[in-house]
Amino acid sequence: MKKEKIVPIIDIPYDKIAKRVVVCGDPKRAEKIAQKLDHTEVVAKSREYWTFNGEYKGVPVTVASHGVGGNGASVCFEGLILGGAKVMIRVGTCGTLQPDIPQSSLIIATAACREDGITPQFIPISYPAMAALDVANTMIETAKEIHPDTRSGIITTSGLFYQGLLPTNNRLFQEAGVLAMENEASVLFTIASVRGIKAGCIVAADGPCFEFVGSEEFDHYPEKMAEALEHEITIALESIIRVEV
Repeated sequence: MKKEKIVPIIDIPYDKIAKRVVVCGDPKRAEKIAQKLDHTEVVAKSREYWTFNGEYKGVPVTVASHGVGGNGASVCFEGLILGGAKVMIRVGTCGTLQPDIPQSSLIIATAACREDGITPQFIPISYPAMAALDVANTMIETAKEIHPDTRSGIITTSGLFYQGLLPTNNRLFQEAGVLAMENEASVLFTIASVRGIKAGCIVAADGPCFEFVGSEEFDHYPEKMAEALEHEITIALESIIRVEV
């Protein structure tokens, strides 16, 4: 009997992943999203990478967790592509850069500044990290039905979570109108574009990024975030089944 070929590290079989994939950082959140699918099955649970297959409104969808940070997430994104993914939407959280974006706001990323520390080793920094146009547009239209106050625009992806001793570009990006900071979107957008698949991203705002308020004063995952997370999950699932692959 021929042995099944397995994608390294994330431990999924080649060609067993749905064309439409929703990704998130937290394995428990991936499990929560997977519970919204019908006929759900566990594909693999390896390290921070939990992968589930199922159907959403009759359409095959995979849900997978990628962990925190660009390096580990890149392993997941590449592996999912090897597994058969053709479009990926990231569902995550972020710290805001703009003072007029309140906690629990939703943001659809149209592009991401490549401060991730990973993609410059993959392709020159002049290559843009952009969401696929049809994916972003589908998400924006879908959000109007579910959460009309959802914003869209440029975010930044940082290789840092806590601020170090060196200054970052966050205050410069704030002046330039960049909406928020998170840790994986530019990696997803860059890999997806280079590999010839589509990608999108929606993030829920926990509050201002640490650099602006300090990590010790940050109120992480308050109760009011629960509704925002439910809304962004619904937007992602409704959008992923509407995008052509």
